[in-house]
Amino acid sequence: MQISKKVILVGNFGVGKTSLVSRYVHQKFSDQYLTTIGVKVDKKIVNVDGTEMSLILWDIAGESSATKIPKAYTMGAHGIIYVFDVNRPETYENLSMDIFELQKNLKDPGLVVLGNKSDLADNQLIEQIKAETQREILFTSAKTGVNVDQAFENIARQLL
Repeated sequence: MQISKKVILVGNFGVGKTSLVSRYVHQKFSDQYLTTIGVKVDKKIVNVDGTEMSLILWDIAGESSATKIPKAYTMGAHGIIYVFDVNRPETYENLSMDIFELQKNLKDPGLVVLGNKSDLADNQLIEQIKAETQREILFTSAKTGVNVDQAFENIARQLL
């Protein structure tokens, strides 16, 4: 028996949401920046501890605030992957408030917070972000693939 779970990827413009999905689902990365308009939906079937799960990944167009994301996109989501760019502080300044807004309308969603583009950051910056945000963050790179599979495995495991 296969279970199906909707996961939304949210965060500012240009943080790498589409690149993360592309790396995870298709094992591809492109340096070309293509703006997502509205929402792009991808699917990947994964096996989590012997259970087959269909992850329906909703890559939502970048917004500066979670309050600007149309409710129709978040409705029925089982999990949230919140993505920010480690090199652009404005993409994680409202992290807690955005997550609060997103969780408000969902029933106990799984949550993974990703600091993307970690290949372009030094350890000092990463440690500073950890201290400032006081959250569990997985640092990823869609370009190199670092922690990308782990990120999606983490959300899938939470949704089981």
